[in-house]
Amino acid sequence: MIRKWFSIGALIAVATLFLGISSCGDPQELVSITVQPETETFGASNIPVSSLAGAQVHLSALGTYVHPPVTKDITDQVTWSSNTPQMVTVDSSGVVTVVGGPCGATLVSATVQTNADASGRSAQGAIVTGYMTANVVCFTGTTGGGGLAEPSITITFAGSGSGTITSSPLGLSCSNAQSTCTASFPTGTDVTLTATPVSGAFGGWSGCSLVSGNTCTIDNLSGNTAVTATFN
Repeated sequence: MIRKWFSIGALIAVATLFLGISSCGDPQELVSITVQPETETFGASNIPVSSLAGAQVHLSALGTYVHPPVTKDITDQVTWSSNTPQMVTVDSSGVVTVVGGPCGATLVSATVQTNADASGRSAQGAIVTGYMTANVVCFTGTTGGGGLAEPSITITFAGSGSGTITSSPLGLSCSNAQSTCTASFPTGTDVTLTATPVSGAFGGWSGCSLVSGNTCTIDNLSGNTAVTATFN
């Protein structure tokens, strides 16, 4: 009987050791990306946007892994992209450059496609993406007499979900990583805003001239306008 229990105990010990080794041997799994700085602002309301052309900031991407938990620099491993390359560009090393044309807020993303790890195990999510916001301040003053400031649209985010907002014509591109974002457009412009959920679902708009699904239209923009986008 003693030998029997000894054998069972030995088997349990070996199994525990094997599981421990297997667990420690699990490859690292990327679960999130943080882009630093999270927000960068270029210019001021009394500086013409064209004079900002060439202004730059170098971004870093930090990856958070499990097995074991660790955060490390993966700047040279991500794919960088600008939502509005007419406003700011980003190169393969994470350098953001102001073009000097449109102004407003836009998202710059760092993405890793990770369908499976090196051992063939499924990773968490096929695509892992982090964002930062680049703000190019619109020129609302003059350098010499006369002139009126252009009207602006300010987006406020509500709800517990997440998503992004883009505009047509170009000028607004932002996410609810910000509480609000603002961009100016020429007086009389018809502006269409489009909401794209990232997690959850789009809940609706307020402050629009016309709403159709996830789009909001502001007709004949003539003054500063506040719009709320809700993601549930």
